Amino acid sequence: MPRIQRAITVVFIFTLLSLNGLVHAAQTMPPVQLASVYKPDRAEPVSAYLVSEKFDGVRAIWTGQQLLTRSGNIINPPDWFTASLPDVWLDGELWTKHQDFARLSGIIRTQIPDDEAWRKVSYRVFDMPDRELPFEQRYQNYTSLITKLNLPHIKPVKQYRLINKTALQDLLQDKIEHGAEGLILHLASAKHHGGRTQALLKLKPYDDAEATVIAHLPGKGKYTNQLGALRVKNKQGRVFSIGSGLSDQDRINPPPIGSVITYRYQGFTKTGLPRFARFLRIRETDLD
Repeated sequence: MPRIQRAITVVFIFTLLSLNGLVHAAQTMPPVQLASVYKPDRAEPVSAYLVSEKFDGVRAIWTGQQLLTRSGNIINPPDWFTASLPDVWLDGELWTKHQDFARLSGIIRTQIPDDEAWRKVSYRVFDMPDRELPFEQRYQNYTSLITKLNLPHIKPVKQYRLINKTALQDLLQDKIEHGAEGLILHLASAKHHGGRTQALLKLKPYDDAEATVIAHLPGKGKYTNQLGALRVKNKQGRVFSIGSGLSDQDRINPPPIGSVITYRYQGFTKTGLPRFARFLRIRETDLD
């Protein structure tokens, strides 16, 4: 075989092997699990779940090489933040403290990481994805792994085994009083499956949803010359106003028209509008 033809053949084979490796990596990459809403009448008995605090942070997946958001966007922490993490998949939440999402998102979205700011961020690991192991075993694995790492900014999320709905509500109330967003229930026997799943449930004292800002309504009285309320349209096409939950800074520099916000509410009115709608935050799409 002529030398040039042999070289072309070698390159072709190498390319095929590389592509096969990429395909294999894509096939073995654990897809992200997404929680469904906890509904007592449809769920398993409470004792079948491991229950943890729901952190209001930024979802982060450690691939063994880098941190990614749940949709695959790269997160750029300082080198020291991930230097000691092992070559395994971890799933968790980047977090600073309760009710601090706006500042956290600013820290994480900065392309050149602010070392001092990142010193206030912790990685709260709540899963070690593996398609073959039940969550109860995965919990033991990630807890053991992170305990051995002994890093102050990498922490295993504690899971509770509860006996009934009363204990569940008691834990929810305790966490809410300390500033938490709610609880996560993970079916102890469930293996890891990507996408929205009934094996992973979220329980909060209120519902939340997203809506698009379509107008800024002027304020009155103390809010003269500032934002009074956001006029929004939800995914069902319903238009309504949200004035509660806006900080003074939000009123001076409101979410732009066209941006997507997250709001909380408690059920619906007779006309189908969210009841007691309250602004929570702008949805940062690059952190999804």
